[in-house]
Amino acid sequence: MNISIENIDKLNAEITVVVEPEDYTANYTKALKDARRRVNLPGFRPGMVPTGLIKKQYGPGLLAEEVNKLLQDKLFSYIRENKVNMLGSPLPKEENNEVNLVEGQSFTFKFDLALAPEFDATLTTDDKIAYYNVEVTDQMIDNQIDMYRQRGGKYDSVQEYQDGDMVKGVITELDVESPVTAEGAVMLPRYFKNDDQKKLFEGAKPNDVIRFNPATAYDNNEAELTSLLKVSKEDALNHKGDCQIQITEITRFVPGELTQELFDNVFPGGEVKSEADFRGRIKESIAAQFAKDSDYKFILDVRKYLTDKIGKLEFPDEKLKRIMLANTEGDQEKVDRNYEKSLEELTWHLIKEQLVEKNQIKVDDNDVRNMAKEVTRMQFAQYGMINLPEEYLEGSVKEMLKKRETVDNLIDRCIEVKLGEALKTQVTLEPKSVSAEEFNKMFE
Repeated sequence: MNISIENIDKLNAEITVVVEPEDYTANYTKALKDARRRVNLPGFRPGMVPTGLIKKQYGPGLLAEEVNKLLQDKLFSYIRENKVNMLGSPLPKEENNEVNLVEGQSFTFKFDLALAPEFDATLTTDDKIAYYNVEVTDQMIDNQIDMYRQRGGKYDSVQEYQDGDMVKGVITELDVESPVTAEGAVMLPRYFKNDDQKKLFEGAKPNDVIRFNPATAYDNNEAELTSLLKVSKEDALNHKGDCQIQITEITRFVPGELTQELFDNVFPGGEVKSEADFRGRIKESIAAQFAKDSDYKFILDVRKYLTDKIGKLEFPDEKLKRIMLANTEGDQEKVDRNYEKSLEELTWHLIKEQLVEKNQIKVDDNDVRNMAKEVTRMQFAQYGMINLPEEYLEGSVKEMLKKRETVDNLIDRCIEVKLGEALKTQVTLEPKSVSAEEFNKMFE
């Protein structure tokens, strides 16, 4: 097989592939034999259909299939081995449709190539890029501690209502012929939508009877009325009048104490012995999370910095649009609408590829597994769950790695993390301390 490439200009090339009979004959002959064994034709025993008949009936299709497989394999091998910096896939020229596949003949196929533009993505200490350190405030630590205390809290019965308490009792509809009665009703007046309805419960005590209007209190929310009055959703808005509740119990949530048990539950190992230790470890965990966010912001800033430094790249627009059109099933409007944004993403993709190659960034299976664990930890850390059991982590990783798309995303994250660490040592970092609010606004 003879493959040659001709560069039309810096962004366009043409590949010519000449397939000779000796390239495909062996595979084609084998395909005919396999077909002869499989095919059942009336009047012939299985496997005994004459080869000539098989060739006449199935030959053209089998020949096209074998030539196509050979073409794809050798074409991409050539591109890879010769390090042709191609965008997308080779585009078959229209003249390929005119190739007549006849056994024993040579076939010539031609393909258009869209070539990547040449540029140099280099970073040195002359390049200054901001690195944001997010300040961990006492309020953040307090909020995290409150979350842990909430998990270890309990409800105590009290004798007088305060804002935030839970009220239990029997609700009876008033001024109707067939009143609805709901025993064991539970309410949190703090979440009423109407302030006047909230005030009715100020200072209430067990055994008090209070007249209120559930529909007004909950602003005619069907779900809330259905749950409170224990009626169907379809019937909920038919009960807009006043009700009374005879209070049977008032309970107040009491957060858990800062005890050694709580310290050990959050940070097993017994290293945390005091509230000061506890606050210190929580500060470290919050700072570690912000550090990951800062690294991500650093990569975004590197992207903008290098994109601006390199400038607008020239692309083979006509061919790229043909490639996008094929990938969008012929949706020309979608191609036109998204083309400029696609070029922005492609530019960064090419820059990142070059940086990865220059820095010899490699990712192995162990990196992917560790990243899957880290992603799981981060997800649960949002809910205050820091120390997940190892068997749970392993189970979660196993499920994540079953999905090809998830694995690809994990690989991308591994690459970006390693690339970020490498680039931080090459540029001049300009540390900047910011609040969480200021940091979050940068992503809006």
